[in-house]
Formats: sequence, structure tokens, C-alpha cells
Amino acid sequence: MPLSPPTSRVLKHTRTIQVQAFARHDGFWDIEAHITDTKTRDVTLASGTKPSGSPLHDLWLRLTVDTLLTIRAVEAVSDSVPYPGYCDTIAPAYQKLVGLNLMKGFRNALKERLSGIQGCTHLTELAQVLPTAAIQAFAGDVFDTRDGAGDDKQRERPFQLDRCHALRIDGEAVAKFYPRWAVKPAETETT
Repeated sequence: MPLSPPTSRVLKHTRTIQVQAFARHDGFWDIEAHITDTKTRDVTLASGTKPSGSPLHDLWLRLTVDTLLTIRAVEAVSDSVPYPGYCDTIAPAYQKLVGLNLMKGFRNALKERLSGIQGCTHLTELAQVLPTAAIQAFAGDVFDTRDGAGDDKQRERPFQLDRCHALRIDGEAVAKFYPRWAVKPAETETT
């Protein structure tokens, strides 16, 4: 179902974020993210004018991760920035992400290492979406997301259970689609 019809309006700004995941031949994965910001009018900055429709920001971030979601390599590129020669010099700082795990305190560690003047606001914001994008990429390829009903070989609960409200192990969706892993909801005490 789409959003409700909007009131009369005029487009002023577009931010596009695209994330792609690639399985590499060496067993690692590349998670690539790209962000662009464009305006529908010319933007006058202290550094000059950006014409309407040209990217104010055009930034790339690639994380190479292993199958445990530990970051093995990072590359950041700034193709278009508001302050050329300044904004586009921060890429080396993103090496601070190497060794972090996307599933173990990544967003807090990202903030500690690259928030504010330690990084680029837009690259750091872009990095925040990568944990869930990597999980989606790994689902079914690296992480087993099946129920395993009738499969005595599967001993571990599917990865996605208890990671969102719909797939809580005491909820109706798990009872219906993953009955083997369902638990009864805790009863609330009434007085």
C-alpha cells in the first residue's frame, strides 16, 4: 500500500541511497553504499555554485566483510562535495572501521570513531545502514533463514527470529511460520 496522497507540493531535494552486496570469489563480501543529494535549484555555497540537478554530494563507501560480518577492508570515495579539497580528504579516517563487527556494537563504535569533525556526516550516516543491508544480503546465503521443519539436521534457530517485532519468538508469525521455535507468550498479571 503506498503512502496516502500528498497535499499540493513542489520537489526541492532528493537524497538517494543505494546499497549493493557482492559475494567475492575469495569468500569475503563487499557491501557497497552510494549516497547522492541533488537540489532542484542552483545552490550557492561559499565554494561556488552547484547547478540545479548536479550532485551536491556523491559519495561511496565499500566495506569488505567476512561471513561473521567483521570488517576486513574499507574504501571511501567522495566524487562530489560542497567543499572540494576539504570534504574529500576524510576518506582515510574510515580505516578506523576495520576490525569492527557489523552485528556487535557497530553503530556505537562508528559514532565514537567518526562522528562530528572526526568524519564526514554523510559517509558516517551512510555507514549506519550497512548492518541491516548486510543481514539482508546474507539471508539464505550465509545465514540459514529456513524453519527446518522436518529437517533433523538443523539444530540452530533461524537467524532472523527475535530480531524484530514481527518475528518475536512468542508472536503469532513465529507460531505460524516457525512453529518449531515458537514459545508461548508470557502471561500478564492482572490485579
